[in-house]
Amino acid sequence: MTNYQTSVQENGSKPVEGRGTRAIEQQTAKIPSIGFLTLAVGAMGVSAAMMLADKKGVANFIGQWAPSLLVIGVYNKLVKIENELMQARGRV
Repeated sequence: MTNYQTSVQENGSKPVEGRGTRAIEQQTAKIPSIGFLTLAVGAMGVSAAMMLADKKGVANFIGQWAPSLLVIGVYNKLVKIENELMQARGRV
């Protein structure tokens, strides 16, 4: 069976991550998840408008932001869930 490691060691000691990672996660956790979704949908809309305006290079550039923003949003959500689980277990 596969053993998946989390950012908290099995004995409940401090997280394995660095201070920089923790600081970034704390700041991005303040952004609501709908914010990333809104930005991604907005990028798709702007990309479509640029495509209709026959600016294909700009449209492709902006259109490529959407998947990145969605992945960042998913990561943000996972970090929030992990923090909630750690607080519930009394590890924070």
